[in-house]
Amino acid sequence: MEKRKQADNVIVRLSFQFALDIIEFTDILTSINKFVIANQLLKSGTSIGANIKEAQNSESKADFIHKMKIAAKEAEETEYWLLLCKFAPSYPTSDALLGKVIELEKILNKIISSAKKN
Repeated sequence: MEKRKQADNVIVRLSFQFALDIIEFTDILTSINKFVIANQLLKSGTSIGANIKEAQNSESKADFIHKMKIAAKEAEETEYWLLLCKFAPSYPTSDALLGKVIELEKILNKIISSAKKN
């Protein structure tokens, strides 16, 4: 897919922006010595977009669905780490990031469901 089409792809754009937001949030966590959660969150939060991007050049419909399912799993994991931050008293929280990851999960589930039907 050419670069222009990828820029117009909502899920690619949203997941890329989300990854940038995750990088910023994990920088905050790292600055207050919350390294373990920061590392886990950085890995899962940026992996969502990486798998979505990889799915754009999938070899087959099954490969596309598989990669999008991996992205959905990474989104679920990211939600978990963000919820830990929200409910752990000594951690900063980001309701905005939680809202964004839940939005990504909904879009991913819809994409997966539609791809399975076609």
